[in-house]
Amino acid sequence: MRAAEIAATFGTPAYVYDLAAVRRAHGDLRRCLPRPSELYYSLKANPHPDLIAQLAALGCHAEVSSTGEVDVARESGMAASSLLLTGPGKTGETIDHALDQGVRHFSVDSPGDLSRVGEHAAARGLGARCLLRVNADERVPGLAMTMTGTASQFGADAGWVAREPERFREAGEAHVRGLHLYMGTNLDDEDTLMSQFDVGVRLAGRLAWRLGGIEEVDLGGGFGAPFARQGERPRFPSLAGRLEAHLDEHLRGWRSGQPRVTFESGRYLTADCGTLVCRVVDVKPSGRETFVVLDAGVNHLGGMSGLKRLPRIVPDIQPDGVVGRSGRLAGAAVVGPLCTPLDVFCRGVELPPLRPGDLVSIPNVGAYGLTAGLLAFLGHRPPLEIVVDSDDIVSVTRLALIRSAVDSSAAGPEPIALVDARSSS
Repeated sequence: MRAAEIAATFGTPAYVYDLAAVRRAHGDLRRCLPRPSELYYSLKANPHPDLIAQLAALGCHAEVSSTGEVDVARESGMAASSLLLTGPGKTGETIDHALDQGVRHFSVDSPGDLSRVGEHAAARGLGARCLLRVNADERVPGLAMTMTGTASQFGADAGWVAREPERFREAGEAHVRGLHLYMGTNLDDEDTLMSQFDVGVRLAGRLAWRLGGIEEVDLGGGFGAPFARQGERPRFPSLAGRLEAHLDEHLRGWRSGQPRVTFESGRYLTADCGTLVCRVVDVKPSGRETFVVLDAGVNHLGGMSGLKRLPRIVPDIQPDGVVGRSGRLAGAAVVGPLCTPLDVFCRGVELPPLRPGDLVSIPNVGAYGLTAGLLAFLGHRPPLEIVVDSDDIVSVTRLALIRSAVDSSAAGPEPIALVDARSSS
């Protein structure tokens, strides 16, 4: 749907997610992966229930890392058996909540993490199958944000696992049955992707016989996509063949599922399904700049870039309905509505002659958009989230942040509701 139709019908700001784009992305990624293999959707990219439900219908499992993500995955149709709970700081409360929801598959980062899962599973008379996350000893060249080959909160160092494998096989009712080897993120070059998978596959081959009983090797992901900029998702035309040859050499039983080979993706599956539609609130000169003030800012998009989780965004601003106007805005600063000078999308850009009331769109924000912003900062109402399937409206929702009293006598954590106030049209 066009931005003008969305704004006229529902208002702004609004995130628009297209399920048809999700299906295309999933198909493209599956063609890049070796066969047989399985795919986890990483909910951290976008936990919207309709996107999760679409990916579940396409056969994806779910990688989750909190009580809220466990709940929204289950409520969106993901089977408990398809969930993998990850994260270096799983508390007993988080583990208990996952177990109570039927989750039996965990990624563990240390002997202490393994023991916590085993202890809490045993207390419930349950068993847990675990992947041991491993921090490779060698660095992978070309990674902008490395998650391996350096001191890290993620995983146990490979050398430690090789020296003391008995510490990593089991604890209580938690049994290590696989390896988890996630190394980098947002990689758009096939050779760099292959370099990280090369390190992971060789490491898995070396450690599997030391640990024994390895049934799954999760090679992670890192498949890149443009963020808030125009552009297409990269294609990796020869990655599947290159990976298959490498797996044949180092994990020879993989074609028969011994071990199963799995991958993870969030960004690649959802990035280009999302567009943020905003309205210009004000246009004013100040010094040598012209400030274009939008009704959405870093609270709605890119807030985590300040924490270096994402690069600072310089979004492409795509005006709607300004054809035929003469002149340009040179040296413009595009900013949001927040009471802080840090609420800046970009400076020094050239734009058409925007006026208050005009619409603009920011593309490729289906991943790390709304829930990666600073949603609670200053208390602005969250944008709408509108799910479409090509031209058909599927749902219209708005997140709600609610402060509620806590019963100190209640046992366990109160899960976070990731989505509230659902309506449909």
